[in-house]
Amino acid sequence: MVCSKKPAEALHRSCAALLCLLTGLLLAGCGVLAHQTPGTLVVRQARLVAQDGRARLDLALDCQLSGPMQDALDNGIPLELEIDVRGRLGLRARPRIELRYFPLSRRYQLSVNGNQDERGFATRGYLLAALGSLRLELPNAFVQQPASAPLRVSAALDPAALPGALRLPALFEPAWHLAAAETTWPRATP
Repeated sequence: MVCSKKPAEALHRSCAALLCLLTGLLLAGCGVLAHQTPGTLVVRQARLVAQDGRARLDLALDCQLSGPMQDALDNGIPLELEIDVRGRLGLRARPRIELRYFPLSRRYQLSVNGNQDERGFATRGYLLAALGSLRLELPNAFVQQPASAPLRVSAALDPAALPGALRLPALFEPAWHLAAAETTWPRATP
């Protein structure tokens, strides 16, 4: 009788260990899947402002970065968003927004079209909140657009602006897909 208990106990322990291992792998897999959840980017509002013969786009974006994007940003890898603005008569502009973190100074930075508009932030949350109030200079040809003409605006992460090692994952991994659907807005003047 004693001999039959030992194999049964060993089998029970082995099954329990296997169950614990499978549970751990399942939980780790859920973490990996959550890490692969794409971020979100939405054009909340866009308004073309013509003033003093110049054109400006007041733009509000809602952005939530995925896990890999947050990791890249927090390790000093800049993320570039390309805004695609299209009006009537073939008018088109592609302003760029760069999100960056400087680990030594522990500061986040948002810059528009290079250094046209550069702002610093203490946290990633403040940086992403700043995307809700952008002012982008557009070519002066946008001033000539008729008042009733629609304005089409979309935004997306530019994978070509990433370092070489991240470009391939940015093309194929869902976590690197960050794009807002094209939205049409009426033109408004002050």
